[in-house]
Amino acid sequence: MCALLVGGGLLVAAACSSTPATTRAVVEPTPPASSISLELPAAPDETDVTGTEATEPTSSTSTTVAPTTTTTVPGVYSHTGVGQMSPAVANAKNYVYVPSNDAGSVTVIDQATMQIVNHYNVGKLPQHVVASWDLTTLYATVSDSNRLVEIDPATGDKGKSIPVAAPYNLYFTPDGSTAIVMAERLNRMDFYDRLTWKRRFSVKVPCKGVNHADWSPDGAWFLATCEFSGNLLKVDTATGAILNVLSLPKGSMPQDLRLAPDGTKFYVADMDCGCVWIVNADGTATTGSIVTGVGAHGIYPSRDASVMYVTNRGRTAKDTRRKSKPGDGSVSVIDPKTDTVIATWPIPQGGSPDMGGVSADGKRLWLSGRYDSSVYVFDTTTGEVVATIAVPRGPHGLAVFPQPGRYSLGHTGNYR
Repeated sequence: MCALLVGGGLLVAAACSSTPATTRAVVEPTPPASSISLELPAAPDETDVTGTEATEPTSSTSTTVAPTTTTTVPGVYSHTGVGQMSPAVANAKNYVYVPSNDAGSVTVIDQATMQIVNHYNVGKLPQHVVASWDLTTLYATVSDSNRLVEIDPATGDKGKSIPVAAPYNLYFTPDGSTAIVMAERLNRMDFYDRLTWKRRFSVKVPCKGVNHADWSPDGAWFLATCEFSGNLLKVDTATGAILNVLSLPKGSMPQDLRLAPDGTKFYVADMDCGCVWIVNADGTATTGSIVTGVGAHGIYPSRDASVMYVTNRGRTAKDTRRKSKPGDGSVSVIDPKTDTVIATWPIPQGGSPDMGGVSADGKRLWLSGRYDSSVYVFDTTTGEVVATIAVPRGPHGLAVFPQPGRYSLGHTGNYR
């Protein structure tokens, strides 16, 4: 059984089994390339801005200002420290982009003032806002409208739409040649030319609910989570061939996953286990787990890569569509050297922290409040919630932009 940490440090049993995970190898032939040509429809109409309840604004400026010092760290995230900004983001606004599932919109927040500065419709069921591989464009993945909606980071305004099937999430290969759309409801991954958006091939996955991913240190393969069947897929980057299927213990519901800073393991958040699974560097077996909290969901490295922030939504899959109550929701801070939780940050009056990212200077952790129509801003030094900002219903894959890094691998801020 998995254990859950509750008030006062008490450990209680959870539903997940600690039985070792099993693996089975599945090798598929290389899919053929496609020459489908795509036409671009017009973007949807805009709507009025939604109000905000932010606290403690600090400045009225929203342009990017380079930090006076640069932080470099060894390992996987050696190019994502403070001050390591790409020239590609020189004109980007310091904004936060919040896609709201239920409202079909994206809300834009100024990081400095914590005020809403823009808001527009993008279509049915927007899931995440993702930075392009070259950091010049943002994409809202609008899954039920079967399109990506471009956002200009220099203005925060939306642009044209690109038709793609069921884009729950979006990733890019490390060499920048290919965009990978996680078509969750279709149980497949679609590989596109990143520049033309012509689909090259599709890979039908042997699991249900494929959605989150991260790469091996050398970029030759990636792991992807299958939320609804409790599996992890090891996938060849170049061909899309399924190299291995790792079955997590019965009752698991894997969500986000991240490569550890030293590249020797992966972390996989499990919403129904209330824990983070530790997966070996080869991506083929679990080696342990870390108890975090109910509804473990998102994983984000700190700017110096000394800790990993894990969001706990305070919900299992059977308990989602309600407002939060006191005691719901938290952030667990994991030390990747010891694989232990060294701090837990609660949300006053309860909350449902989901997806987000760390500010460029590392001082703020921005998270969507999935079931509370809110965005939370944590101070990473104290662990306190310094602002709660009201947004439309169902905020999900919030993106903080810009962030340090040479290029984006996708999701809400997976940089190298």
